[in-house]
Amino acid sequence: MKRVRLDRWASQLQPPRNPRLHAQRCAFSHETTTLPRRRELLPQRRQYITQTQWQCQRRTVSSKRKASTATALQEEVDEGETEVLPPPPARAPLYAPSHRKALHSAKLAALHARLSLSPKLPLQTLARCLVDPSADPRPTHNNAPFAVLGQDLLGHHTTEHLICHYPRLPMSVLFAAQYAFVGEATLASIRSEWGVEVVAAPGMEVDAGLLQLKRQVPGNSLVEGTSRQVKDMPGVRKLGAKFGGGRRNSEWNYRRGISSRVVFDDEFGELVGGEPYAGAQLSTPAVGEDDGTVEARGADGTTSTLPNLPQSPDETEPTTVSDASASFVRAVAGALYLHAGAAATKTFHRDHVLSRQLELHTMFNFTHPTRDLSRLCAREGFEPPVARLISETGRLSRTPVFVVGVYSGDNLLGEAAGASLNEGRVRAAAAALRSWYLYSPPKGEVVLPSEVEGTAAAPATGKGKLGKVWKPQVIDVGEIVT
Repeated sequence: MKRVRLDRWASQLQPPRNPRLHAQRCAFSHETTTLPRRRELLPQRRQYITQTQWQCQRRTVSSKRKASTATALQEEVDEGETEVLPPPPARAPLYAPSHRKALHSAKLAALHARLSLSPKLPLQTLARCLVDPSADPRPTHNNAPFAVLGQDLLGHHTTEHLICHYPRLPMSVLFAAQYAFVGEATLASIRSEWGVEVVAAPGMEVDAGLLQLKRQVPGNSLVEGTSRQVKDMPGVRKLGAKFGGGRRNSEWNYRRGISSRVVFDDEFGELVGGEPYAGAQLSTPAVGEDDGTVEARGADGTTSTLPNLPQSPDETEPTTVSDASASFVRAVAGALYLHAGAAATKTFHRDHVLSRQLELHTMFNFTHPTRDLSRLCAREGFEPPVARLISETGRLSRTPVFVVGVYSGDNLLGEAAGASLNEGRVRAAAAALRSWYLYSPPKGEVVLPSEVEGTAAAPATGKGKLGKVWKPQVIDVGEIVT
């Protein structure tokens, strides 16, 4: 009986081997061979893999099982024709660090932990909040959409806090207080307090935990080739003067009163520019002339022409570090609202905005305090104010001090000290007005509207998400108009 080798007998029962792998000897074979070295095997392996891939590509159609003879003939005819595939879509260029780098950024992870942000806010979104529109004008890659939402949220929470705790504040003081809490200068200082560094020049090779922006040339720097400063060059105009503030005949610089600032201006009482954020859609867009500009129709019927939106950082206008820092903080608030909800945004506003101390009594500037106090007493039905000397010292010296009090009947409205009787009387009237406008209800009576959101879902209890019951807040008649 002829002897059969074990490796041949085993190969008949096993499935065919993978052609991409090396031809290996069976472990049970009696033949002893010497394996080639790794350096000698590499060229042969590369040649074998290349041939195998080419053969696999040729067998893509012919290796299929044919359903009939006609089908086989038809496929043989179609095999000669080359199918033209569409080119793969081009990837969008990156002008800032990719979202993959955000997961490996130590600065970004440290910032997320240092601010005690919600775990629902991913690092990729936090990295996008650090990209200013000047570094990447595309709205799907920068923080402009988040900043628009965050600005409204921060302004809303700040306004309701001031109005509910100080219902008698004049509008000018309310505008100043809002700017002191969530203005650009304050948000820029918050960015520096968080420890966020600013990149020297934006790019995809820098760390994702740095603030990306294209820096603006300082106004006190000299223009190349000239001895003139940048701020003195023609064409440098403010945003409000360039795009208009929403008023008719705004080029004539009409006086802006308090009512006009409430209706037309922003939350700080400043001029609103007509330039939207990058990628914003206009309400009534229309293609203009051949230059590709866009015409937008305003609320008063006037039309304004806006330039095309930039598509690369080379076309964007540079910005200051203060503006980019403010956009970053607002974007964090907006992204936190989208990922974690309103409660997390309110906690963020309380910890980072309302925790700052603001002295409201230093924001008042009365022109005629004695006249305003007399009108206030007449409106409220009080007795006319009377100034009385409480105490004095050094009347005949170089530094006299007179303590004067303003009384309405037997009630002391305010007192102050001055170097003369008239100065003491004016300061006492200003102190009385200041104490009237800075009235604050008891803490147990103050209920913010955001604290009782969702009461419609539970009308029986009337409690909001924070477990508080709504109470009507104090609404003042208004300030004394002089």
